[in-house]
Amino acid sequence: MLAVDPVRNPYAPGAGQRPPELAGRDRELEQFDITLERVAHGRPERSLVLSGLRGVGKTVLLNALRSRAVQRAWGTGKLEARPDQSVRVPLAQAVHAAVRDLGHRHRDQERVDHTQGVVKSFALSTTAADRSGHRWHPPMDVAAVKSRADSGDLELDLVELFSDVADLATDLGVGVAVFIDEMQDISAPDLSALCAACHEISQQGNPLIVVGAGLPHLPAALSSSKSYAERLFHYRVVDRLSRGDSDRALLIPASTEGVGYEAAALDELYRLTEGYPYFVQAYGKATWDASPATPIRQADVLEAAPLAEGELAIGFFGSRFERATPAERDYMRAMADLGSVTSDAPVLTADVAASLGRKPQSLSPARDGLIKKGLVFAEDRGVVRFTVPHFGQFLRTRRG
Repeated sequence: MLAVDPVRNPYAPGAGQRPPELAGRDRELEQFDITLERVAHGRPERSLVLSGLRGVGKTVLLNALRSRAVQRAWGTGKLEARPDQSVRVPLAQAVHAAVRDLGHRHRDQERVDHTQGVVKSFALSTTAADRSGHRWHPPMDVAAVKSRADSGDLELDLVELFSDVADLATDLGVGVAVFIDEMQDISAPDLSALCAACHEISQQGNPLIVVGAGLPHLPAALSSSKSYAERLFHYRVVDRLSRGDSDRALLIPASTEGVGYEAAALDELYRLTEGYPYFVQAYGKATWDASPATPIRQADVLEAAPLAEGELAIGFFGSRFERATPAERDYMRAMADLGSVTSDAPVLTADVAASLGRKPQSLSPARDGLIKKGLVFAEDRGVVRFTVPHFGQFLRTRRG
């Protein structure tokens, strides 16, 4: 039998780290290719929003989509939204990166400098609160363009900024794509302004799109910010992998190293991971390291499972749990106990309150704090659910 070399372990359980085989996302990639071609050819097309639980690979997919745009010589920029921070400076930074992508191929350097001057003007039109927590500063080698994207009204300024950057891309026959991770953390006023700007740019037919990724409640947040948001974006739910795609994510990387799996081993891995991409990588890595030889057996999976669970308990579950206050932890434990049949089941806030012997209104601060920290989300009115798969199971095994 061929020994399994831990040095050549192909699996990659990391936050936003692309797995060796991006299984189960072919449809999204192919549709995005069509969007890029349509926009570049002046055809109307909507921006894109990805939503799903933690650990399903939204950031990985977002980065893969950006790579597709880069391959087509588009200008691209990416930002990660943060709670309680204005989106103006991060957007300026992302758009600045997109202009740099376009600028080195543009023949009219004065036009490029003018566009960067608009970016600078947009970035400088901030309050002290807007700049708080941001280390990026606009480029110093160009002058800010006065009376362009500098009114202080985010919606108006974004329309002017996006229009000028899109015009630069039009000169080259390409487009601009701005990628936003953790989009649900954008404040409601900023989200409304962003939607309005995207709407205006779409009506003008400018080749600029926004690609956002966030938790399952992101579509509802967008709809609340602007009534037409449901028609402004293509919405794609990023979910766990099918059995076939889960096997593919394990088998294809292993085959490049001459390693195979017994059918029972794949059965066990799918039972443990339920097809959640992050778990597939975590259990795959641990199983590889525990396997003495190929083919990898079910016994190897069972031996490795506690190791994978220990890693997840510290890095995936534990780090999130430690961010919660004592009251928030009590709230989550009650959720976990109520959802004991399946750790991902939504629960009624009234049932959480009853199990804690409290009035629902008194638990609003704890619930809102958990939502703000991205640990739970409101699936519907009076209904909450964990953003992290298997989090309820983790909590039921941990007390104190």
